[in-house]
Amino acid sequence: MRKMQTLAPHTTQLHPQFIKDAAGASLVVLPRDEYETLIVALEDLEDVMLYDQAMREDNGERILLADYIKTRGKNA
Repeated sequence: MRKMQTLAPHTTQLHPQFIKDAAGASLVVLPRDEYETLIVALEDLEDVMLYDQAMREDNGERILLADYIKTRGKNA
C-alpha cells in the first residue's frame, strides 16, 4: 500500500485508492472532501501563476476605471 501524501502547503492528507476499470485502465479514487481540497489548491496555484504572468507582462501603463468602462462597450 502507498504512503499517505501531503498536499503542500495545505495540511490535508490524501488517501487515494488505485483501481482498474473493466478495460484494465488505472484509476484513482479520492474521498470527496480530499478531491475538493485538491481542486481548491489547484485553483489557488492557477491564480498565483496568472498573477506572476501579469507581473512579467506589466508595462506600467494604467487607466482609470471610468475610462475603461467607457471604452469597454465599444470593443464588443
